[in-house]
Amino acid sequence: MPQFPQLSDDAMRRMLEPAAGSIRLIIDTDTHNEIDDQFTLAWALLSQDRLSLEGVCAEPYSFRHHREPMIAAYDLLKQNRDAVLPSELLPMRRFALNHLQIGTDPRNIRFVNPDEGMELSYQEIQKVFGLMNENSAGKVFRGSPGYLPSLEKPIRSESAEFIIERALAQDDRPLYIAAIGCVTNIASALLMAPEIASRIVVLWTSTYPSFVNLSHQPSLNLVQDIPASQLLYDCGVPLVFLPGYYVGEQLKLSLADMETYVRGKGKIGDYLYHLYTHNPIHPMFGINDHYARTWVIWDLIDIAWLLQPEWVPSQLVRAPHLTDDLYWAAQRNAHWMREAFGIDRDAIFRDLFTKLEKAP
Repeated sequence: MPQFPQLSDDAMRRMLEPAAGSIRLIIDTDTHNEIDDQFTLAWALLSQDRLSLEGVCAEPYSFRHHREPMIAAYDLLKQNRDAVLPSELLPMRRFALNHLQIGTDPRNIRFVNPDEGMELSYQEIQKVFGLMNENSAGKVFRGSPGYLPSLEKPIRSESAEFIIERALAQDDRPLYIAAIGCVTNIASALLMAPEIASRIVVLWTSTYPSFVNLSHQPSLNLVQDIPASQLLYDCGVPLVFLPGYYVGEQLKLSLADMETYVRGKGKIGDYLYHLYTHNPIHPMFGINDHYARTWVIWDLIDIAWLLQPEWVPSQLVRAPHLTDDLYWAAQRNAHWMREAFGIDRDAIFRDLFTKLEKAP
């Protein structure tokens, strides 16, 4: 791993203070994998009185790592629905049962590869820009076609190079990068140009809080690119960690919410409603109805903290290390990071819904 600039405790605290004034922002996103990224991008585009959106980068994604565990759980439960599954299959239990209930076989699910996921995300970003009458020229970039093979091998891409270029721009304000997917593009940029670590602040929504002693295997954003995830906590880049589990997962919407507050609110509102009712992740999880269900719009948490930090209360803690077996471990002489511990779900959606009223 290259040598990264080491910020003093005081300098790190200053970088991790909530942003003031106009905020320089890049969004790094796997926009096509489900539906929360599109909500988040739309909210950012509707909030440009505060957010200076310099660009949007497409991340790779793939759910292929779910395929074999899901099939194994399905086969065991097909023989006996009360079967006790091995611990490594437990996360797939409810989805396997869903498939059994509706009569589908997870063997028939098509899983995209990371390069296809990145390209689909790039095209989806372009679609959201178009629906909102926003010019995407010079603002939307293809990212890495795959995940880091190691910390010695960053992946050069349009997105990594764009992140470096904007981080080194002559501007006294820090560059915020809202990471709402895996962090391959960001990790590659840091490895290619370590000096940017003192000029950017990364916001990442992912996994369990740092005080939780559970495996991070269930977290898509983290588990897809483990070396990149480890780098984010170890290299000393200013990090605002926004846990998905327990915190971001409170950002739930029901079909009734969508019908009342989103559908009919411009072209983007109708598209978000379409996504909600045709969620691309539902077939994988064996979901075919909306009865008594909500869906988590996880990624809004990044934009929420930037717009109003009190909507996402947080505190400074020492950064943990992510072990190879995907648990948190204390780091000796660890640097500070900011970590969220709560969220004001109602205030966040109130702001989003209010802004959608003015969507084109």
